[in-house]
Amino acid sequence: MIYEGRAQGRDTKITLEREGLRFGGRFVDFADVERISPVNHRVYIDLCSGERLEISMLGFSYDGFFEELCELYGKRSLEALFIEEPLVMLSEGEYETPAERGRAKIALYGDSVCILPQTANAVRIPLCFAREIALDGYMLHITLEPGRRFSVGRMGYDTKPFAERAEKAAGAVKAARKRALDAVAISQPFTHKGLFRTAKADHYWLAAVGRGVCALELFAGEDAATYLYRFGESADEFLLKLGEAMEAMGENREIIYFSKEQLDAKPLYRMAVRRCEAVSFLRARSAGRLIHSQSHGERLKEFLG
Repeated sequence: MIYEGRAQGRDTKITLEREGLRFGGRFVDFADVERISPVNHRVYIDLCSGERLEISMLGFSYDGFFEELCELYGKRSLEALFIEEPLVMLSEGEYETPAERGRAKIALYGDSVCILPQTANAVRIPLCFAREIALDGYMLHITLEPGRRFSVGRMGYDTKPFAERAEKAAGAVKAARKRALDAVAISQPFTHKGLFRTAKADHYWLAAVGRGVCALELFAGEDAATYLYRFGESADEFLLKLGEAMEAMGENREIIYFSKEQLDAKPLYRMAVRRCEAVSFLRARSAGRLIHSQSHGERLKEFLG
């Protein structure tokens, strides 16, 4: 939609689009937005670069502009979280994550709970990794391994049904993934196995973990390649993050190996990396790829030591 107002002190038309906003010949991609804040009938948009944009003089269109801006930003965050399951329930309430706390739209899907604040810290909580889901008063606490806790709640009459449906969804997705994973056989010389987001026995990954190194193979019909990693954490911690990253990326395999330049050219992937700590963790430990060739086996053994 097009609005009349002032942006950066100049009268202009402001157009809200699916991927960002446009004014005065400038386009601001939602991938570059750190925070959206309403202050005294002005809207401040803080960018990841540190720049602050000010939009004012919207008149009676102020409320509509702010609501539409936040809605589009939230929808783009959902795209960056690669949501695949149908929506089960949508509400608004309080949240607390390891990064921040506040009020936001809170969405329940068949495999996750998504928190959509007016910041770049939107998060998708995968229910398959939930160690505990507990309703304490008006707040629902979701604990992931190895003890990280996310809380959502104070959603009025939605709180209890939201909690009940989240528990039910968690049970269903865990059961489906267990059935699919049980059907995956580990072949030599791999030591670990796992699934992507979709619980399919023919879509899986295998990993060979050595002392501070890991070789990863993806089995989902793409070109054969081995992804290499070096890490300083314990093997258990690395494997936990690896599993979360594989589940988070869904069918978007490129996100784990794209260069920074390639990410810059694909804003949605930049948003995805920012919103998934496990993917950022994995990318930071990348040691390249091995394309399958005659020397692949020897090079792999050399890497694994």
